[in-house]
Amino acid sequence: MLKMMTFFQGLPGQQTVPGVPDLPTSSQKLPPASEVESEASMSEASSEDLVPPQEAKGAPHRDEEEATKKKKKKRPKGLANVFSVFTKGRKKKGQPSSAQPEGQPESQPEPSGPLPTAEELKADLERGRLEAARPLLVLERELQAAAAAGGESAEELVRRQSKVEALYALLRHQVLGLLLRPLDVAPERLRQALAVLTEQEREDRRAAAAAAAGGSGALVAARPRRWLQLWRRGVEEAAEERLGRRPAAGAEGLSEAERTFLHMGRTMKEDLEAVVERLKPLFPAELDVVAAYAESYHRHFAAQLAAMAQFELCERDTYMLLVWVQNLYPNDIINSPKLAGELQRLRLGSLLPPRQIRLLEATFLSNEMTSVKELMARALELECQRWARDVAPQRLDSHCHSELAIDIIQIVSQGQAKAESITLDLGTQIKQMLLLELATFLRSYQRAFDEFLERGKQLRNYRANVIANINNCLSFRTAMQQKWQTQDLPGHLLGPLSELKSHGFDTLLQSLFGDLKPLFKRFTQTRWAAPAQTLEEIISTVGERLPEFSELHDCFREELMEVVHLHLVKEYIVRLSKRSLVLKSAEQQQQLAGHILANAELIQRFCTQNGSPATWLHHALPKLAEIIRLQDPSAIKIEVATYATWYPDFSKGHLSAILAIKGNLSSSEVKSIRSILDVSTGTHEPFKSLFSLIKVG
Repeated sequence: MLKMMTFFQGLPGQQTVPGVPDLPTSSQKLPPASEVESEASMSEASSEDLVPPQEAKGAPHRDEEEATKKKKKKRPKGLANVFSVFTKGRKKKGQPSSAQPEGQPESQPEPSGPLPTAEELKADLERGRLEAARPLLVLERELQAAAAAGGESAEELVRRQSKVEALYALLRHQVLGLLLRPLDVAPERLRQALAVLTEQEREDRRAAAAAAAGGSGALVAARPRRWLQLWRRGVEEAAEERLGRRPAAGAEGLSEAERTFLHMGRTMKEDLEAVVERLKPLFPAELDVVAAYAESYHRHFAAQLAAMAQFELCERDTYMLLVWVQNLYPNDIINSPKLAGELQRLRLGSLLPPRQIRLLEATFLSNEMTSVKELMARALELECQRWARDVAPQRLDSHCHSELAIDIIQIVSQGQAKAESITLDLGTQIKQMLLLELATFLRSYQRAFDEFLERGKQLRNYRANVIANINNCLSFRTAMQQKWQTQDLPGHLLGPLSELKSHGFDTLLQSLFGDLKPLFKRFTQTRWAAPAQTLEEIISTVGERLPEFSELHDCFREELMEVVHLHLVKEYIVRLSKRSLVLKSAEQQQQLAGHILANAELIQRFCTQNGSPATWLHHALPKLAEIIRLQDPSAIKIEVATYATWYPDFSKGHLSAILAIKGNLSSSEVKSIRSILDVSTGTHEPFKSLFSLIKVG
């Protein structure tokens, strides 16, 4: 929600209220007089026109005053009845009286006594006495009747009309002055002005009907006066003045455009809330005061945005413009709790046309994706610079840590959040674009890491940075799953991370596996004379090196241990497949099978205790031991078929290398056993590579 500030001051001594423009009264610039040409021409009469003509040019001024006083004394009390038609009882001059109730008939009874003189009406109007409106209307009708009767000269009619129009100019000034500063006016006074405006509108309609029937003779057509239009134009000008004010100082960090639109939004919301709460109960329904103000504010707001949209906007202002058009204006203003009931019925529409919004959205998406791409590239560049400078990674909970994943996911999240702050649909559009850009970044990250693996081997913090980047894979994966609330991330996102992790493992284990190679060679070099002792040395060597991987996250230590587990099993099978050992007796074969089973159990127990989850490897060595132990070709066939379901990449070449150990099988028996692999028996899931990693000659 917008944090609104109060910009309006009420009457002196009253509490500050938000609301409608505090428009000037006497200094108010009303619309050009060309709106009502006849009224304009008549209102040019000077104040002398309101003074009755002297009966004799040379009469002394004192005599004129005495005559006027006598005339006032002799005036019958019937004038009070004239005013009581408009108000319910005349008060002292200078004091406002209550307004005439709405629903007056279009034709009012004539007053029972003489009308006030033009001079008296002028004095009343200058004091702000709107009760003078009814006698003035009677004067106007009498003038129209005299013109229709034709008993007076054209000059006299023009002179009388000049006085009437000058009085109407005063009345218009008083009425519109009150209506255009409604919060500064007492409710009864405001109702009185509204009653005059309503009556003038009725008279405009009556005059229009009369004009259609016949002309007005020597009189200049003064109606319709269109005071209602003048009021609405005044509201329009008030909206323009209010919204066009210079924004208040403050709001640090905002651009000029942002301050301007924030000011307009606050002002419009506060002003319309005041209209709904304070003016709507006072204004007649037919004037629809809420619509008058809301439509005026909307038009000026839209005009300001349309003017701004014509320029080549910077990225920030494009975003700001869309946020106002698509989010803040419809949600925080039009649909705000205090205004929704009124403004929704008006269907004010959007601040910009749909085509222009689409163009701005396309520009926003392009700008945002360019920014995201640049920010990601910069983050990766800084990370690579830290590697090259041999900066040690941070430690977080005893694990090597890098901020790269956090930085990248934050960049992506901010891009999507910006789009969603405009509309949810735009957020959906940018999500797909961000996912593609993220996949591109991850591929670049993986390539940069591979280069570091090749070039940074001599750096002191090389292994620590390798571990930190492997740990980054978890940060990326977790953040993406949380961000998009899914466990099944697409392959183009996980692929680069899997490769990065795999290459990192290879680097970390390269030295260890190099140390194990000569130990595994002992199996064939000693013709499997002491396999238990050799394997124990292998296991001991691995155990001594495991602390080097303690700064990996637990999940990666387990995965790395699975790689070690696979390596131990694979290298053991490689040594069995060398064809250097041929055992012709069943007893020798059974003895070797026993050694293999014992070694398999030792490997499995060690790896499992150190976190390896590779249960799929548990059958690899025991099943081979069983193939070596069995003597019946049919039984061997069954075992081979079963083995192939566990390890589908177990080929005829691998089988031949194992069967070569059994020196008591004939070639036809070997051929028959090998043929069992031609029959597909299905596989256990999931399937992972084992024998495809083993080359046999």
